[in-house]
Amino acid sequence: MIPIRDTAQGATFAVKVHPRAKKNAVSGEVGEALKVSLTAPPVEGKANAACIAFLAEVLGVSRSSVTIIAGETGRQKVVRVSGLSAEAVREKVIPNK
Repeated sequence: MIPIRDTAQGATFAVKVHPRAKKNAVSGEVGEALKVSLTAPPVEGKANAACIAFLAEVLGVSRSSVTIIAGETGRQKVVRVSGLSAEAVREKVIPNK
Protein backbone atom coordinates (compact mmCIF):
# COMPACT_ATOMS: atom_id res chain seq x y z
CA MET A 1 0.00 0.00 0.00
CA ILE A 2 1.32 3.42 -0.92
CA PRO A 3 2.03 5.80 1.94
CA ILE A 4 -0.29 8.81 1.95
CA ARG A 5 0.60 11.37 4.59
CA ASP A 6 -1.50 14.07 6.22
CA THR A 7 0.23 17.45 6.41
CA ALA A 8 -0.97 20.90 7.43
CA GLN A 9 -1.42 21.79 3.73
CA GLY A 10 -3.17 18.54 2.70
CA ALA A 11 -2.50 14.91 1.87
CA THR A 12 0.75 14.05 0.07
CA PHE A 13 1.72 10.94 -1.86
CA ALA A 14 4.14 9.74 -4.54
CA VAL A 15 3.10 9.24 -8.16
CA LYS A 16 4.93 7.56 -11.03
CA VAL A 17 3.69 8.91 -14.34
CA HIS A 18 3.55 6.83 -17.52
CA PRO A 19 3.13 9.37 -20.37
CA ARG A 20 1.83 8.62 -23.89
CA ALA A 21 -0.45 5.84 -22.66
CA LYS A 22 -3.59 4.75 -24.53
CA LYS A 23 -5.87 6.22 -21.86
CA ASN A 24 -5.74 8.15 -18.60
CA ALA A 25 -5.97 5.71 -15.71
CA VAL A 26 -4.70 4.75 -12.29
CA SER A 27 -2.68 1.68 -13.28
CA GLY A 28 -1.78 0.35 -9.86
CA GLU A 29 1.21 0.75 -7.59
CA VAL A 30 4.95 0.79 -8.28
CA GLY A 31 6.97 0.48 -5.10
CA GLU A 32 5.63 3.19 -2.81
CA ALA A 33 4.07 5.24 -5.63
CA LEU A 34 0.71 5.34 -7.35
CA LYS A 35 1.17 4.53 -11.05
CA VAL A 36 -0.78 6.93 -13.28
CA SER A 37 -1.01 6.43 -17.04
CA LEU A 38 -1.58 9.61 -19.08
CA THR A 39 -2.20 10.17 -22.78
CA ALA A 40 -0.23 13.45 -22.74
CA PRO A 41 3.40 13.55 -23.93
CA PRO A 42 6.14 14.54 -21.47
CA VAL A 43 6.95 17.85 -23.21
CA GLU A 44 6.41 21.49 -22.23
CA GLY A 45 4.63 20.57 -19.00
CA LYS A 46 1.76 18.79 -20.79
CA ALA A 47 2.10 15.60 -18.74
CA ASN A 48 2.20 17.62 -15.49
CA ALA A 49 -0.96 19.51 -16.47
CA ALA A 50 -2.66 16.26 -17.47
CA CYS A 51 -1.58 14.63 -14.19
CA ILE A 52 -3.08 17.48 -12.16
CA ALA A 53 -6.32 17.47 -14.17
CA PHE A 54 -6.69 13.69 -14.00
CA LEU A 55 -6.00 13.43 -10.26
CA ALA A 56 -8.40 16.33 -9.58
CA GLU A 57 -11.10 14.47 -11.51
CA VAL A 58 -10.44 11.14 -9.76
CA LEU A 59 -10.38 12.77 -6.32
CA GLY A 60 -13.37 15.03 -6.95
CA VAL A 61 -11.53 18.27 -6.17
CA SER A 62 -10.68 21.38 -8.18
CA ARG A 63 -7.47 21.50 -10.20
CA SER A 64 -6.16 24.22 -7.92
CA SER A 65 -6.34 21.77 -5.00
CA VAL A 66 -3.80 19.43 -6.65
CA THR A 67 -0.15 20.53 -6.67
CA ILE A 68 3.04 18.80 -7.80
CA ILE A 69 5.43 19.66 -4.98
CA ALA A 70 8.43 17.65 -6.20
CA GLY A 71 9.58 15.97 -9.39
CA GLU A 72 8.15 18.27 -12.05
CA THR A 73 10.78 17.25 -14.61
CA GLY A 74 10.77 13.48 -13.95
CA ARG A 75 8.36 10.59 -13.89
CA GLN A 76 8.53 10.28 -10.09
CA LYS A 77 6.49 13.07 -8.50
CA VAL A 78 5.17 14.01 -5.09
CA VAL A 79 1.63 15.38 -5.17
CA ARG A 80 -0.25 17.38 -2.53
CA VAL A 81 -4.06 17.49 -2.41
CA SER A 82 -5.54 20.32 -0.36
CA GLY A 83 -8.86 19.79 1.35
CA LEU A 84 -8.72 15.99 1.63
CA SER A 85 -7.35 13.75 4.35
CA ALA A 86 -4.97 10.89 3.62
CA GLU A 87 -7.78 8.41 4.29
CA ALA A 88 -10.13 10.16 1.84
CA VAL A 89 -7.44 10.12 -0.86
CA ARG A 90 -6.76 6.43 -0.22
CA GLU A 91 -10.45 5.56 -0.54
CA LYS A 92 -10.76 7.41 -3.85
CA VAL A 93 -7.58 6.24 -5.61
CA ILE A 94 -7.57 2.67 -4.22
CA PRO A 95 -11.29 1.99 -3.72
CA ASN A 96 -11.05 -1.80 -3.32
CA LYS A 97 -8.30 -1.86 -0.67
